[in-house]
Amino acid sequence: MKLINQVLLFYLLTAPLLYGQLYSIEGKIQSKDNPLAFANVLIKNLRKGTVADEKGNYKLNGLKTGTYMLEVSFTGYINVQKEIRITDQNTILDFQLEADSFLEEVVITGTRTFKRKTNSPVIVNILSSAALDNVQACNVSEGLKFQTGLRVETNCQTCNYTQLRINGLAGGYSQILINGRPIFSPLTGLYGLEQIPVNMIERIETIRGGGSTLYGSSAIGGVVNIITKIPKSNNIELSYLQQSIKAAANENILNGNATLVSKNKSTGMALFANKRTREYYDANWDNFSEIPAIENIAYGASLFYLPSENQKFEASVSHLNEYRYGGEMIDQTVHLNQQAEERIHDVWIGSLDYQINFNEHNSALIAYLSGQRTNRDHYTGIFPDDSSAIEAHLSSPPYGISETTTLQGGTQFNHRFDRFLKGTNVFTLGGEYLREAVLDVIPAYNYNIDQTAESKALFLQSDWEIMPALSLLSGVRMEHHNLVDKLIFSPRISV
Repeated sequence: MKLINQVLLFYLLTAPLLYGQLYSIEGKIQSKDNPLAFANVLIKNLRKGTVADEKGNYKLNGLKTGTYMLEVSFTGYINVQKEIRITDQNTILDFQLEADSFLEEVVITGTRTFKRKTNSPVIVNILSSAALDNVQACNVSEGLKFQTGLRVETNCQTCNYTQLRINGLAGGYSQILINGRPIFSPLTGLYGLEQIPVNMIERIETIRGGGSTLYGSSAIGGVVNIITKIPKSNNIELSYLQQSIKAAANENILNGNATLVSKNKSTGMALFANKRTREYYDANWDNFSEIPAIENIAYGASLFYLPSENQKFEASVSHLNEYRYGGEMIDQTVHLNQQAEERIHDVWIGSLDYQINFNEHNSALIAYLSGQRTNRDHYTGIFPDDSSAIEAHLSSPPYGISETTTLQGGTQFNHRFDRFLKGTNVFTLGGEYLREAVLDVIPAYNYNIDQTAESKALFLQSDWEIMPALSLLSGVRMEHHNLVDKLIFSPRISV
C-alpha cells in the first residue's frame, strides 16, 4: 500500500510536467447596457466553444499554453474577435458587443439558416419595424409598397382586394411566409396583407427572383417573409393614429404591445393587439365607394422557452377578424343595394418550432408545425332591373362561404463543415409536408370549388464559403404534388 501511495504521489507531482498544465479563459459578455445571455464563444483555431449563461458569464477550460483567437457572437450584434496568449495562469477576458448597423442585420430567408446580411449569397431586402413606423404604414400592404421591385396592386374598386407582384409577375408566383412557413393561403392573400398590423412585425425579409425556389415552385417571382416580434425585455407600448382622406373618410388605429421576459432570460412572451376602423370614401359623390369601409381587430402572442443552453421552443398564435364593405353607401340589407361587396373574414394562424444544437453548435436539428384556418362569409352582387330577375335575386341572393385550412410540418438538419476544401460549408437537408383544403361556394351562381392540395418535398442545400469574398450557394428541391403527375424539381445556384 505504501508503494502505491508513493506512485500516486509521484504521478500527481509530475503530471503537469508530462502532459502540460491546463488553464482556463473566463469573463463576461455584455452590450453597452445589459449582459448578453447565451452569447456564443468560439476558439477559432481549435473549433472549440461554449455558450454564456443567463448573466453573460462564460468559461473555457482545458487549454494549454499558446495563442488563441476568440470570437464572440450574438444575434443582432457585431461579432468581436480577440487574440489572447496563455502562458502560466488562468485568464480573464471580457467582451462588449455593439448593436448591428443596417448592413450587418441577421437574415434567415435566403438560406433557411441565420446569416449576416453582408454574408448572405442571396440578396435579401429588409424592412424593419422602425422603417414601417417611419413611413407611417399601418399594415403589411402599405409597408411593402416601399420595397424595391414589389408592387401591391389593388384590383377591385368596390372591395379593394390586393395581389402582391414581385418583378412584375402576378400574385400566384409570389410566396408569402409567416415566420418562414407558407401558411398564408392564396385566399388569405387576397385581403390578408391589409389585415396584418405592423405592431406585430419585427421585420419583413424579401427575396426577388428565382433564388427563392428553396421554398417551392410557387416562389418563382420571389418570397416575402413576415417575421413576428420576439420578446427581448419587459416593455409596454400603446399608440393611437388618426388619419383622414380629404376630410371625407376617417381612419382610427389603436395599437397595443407588451413583452415579458423572465429574469434568467430563458422564457419570454410578446403580446399584441390592434383595432382599426375606416369609413368608406366616395371620390366623385355618386354615393358609391371607391375605398371600402373596414373594421379590423387583430390580436396574438408569441413566446419562447429555453430548457437548456442548446435547446429552444418557439410558439405563436394570432387571430384576425375583419369586416369589409364597398359599393352603394346605403345602410340596409346588403343584397338590396344596387351594387355591393361584403366580406367577413375570421383567420387563425399558429406555429410551433423546436431546435436543438449539438456537436459544439456545428449541427442543428429543427422540427416545426404550423397552420392557418380562414372562414369567410361574403356577398358579391348587382341588384337586377328585370322583374323576373329581381324575384330570383330576392329568393336566392348571391351570398357565399369560403373555408381554407393549411397545415405544414417538417424537419430540417443543418451541419457545418469548417474545413471543406479550405473553406466552410453549411449543408442543409430537410423534408416537409403541406396540405391545403379549399372550399368556396356561392349557390346562387352554381359556383363550387372543393379542392385539397397536398405536397411532399425534400430539399438539399450547400452554402459554401470558399473564401471571405466568395460564396457558392447551390441546392435543389424535389416535390411531389397530388395535382401534378410528375415530380417537380426546383434547382437554385447563386455566386
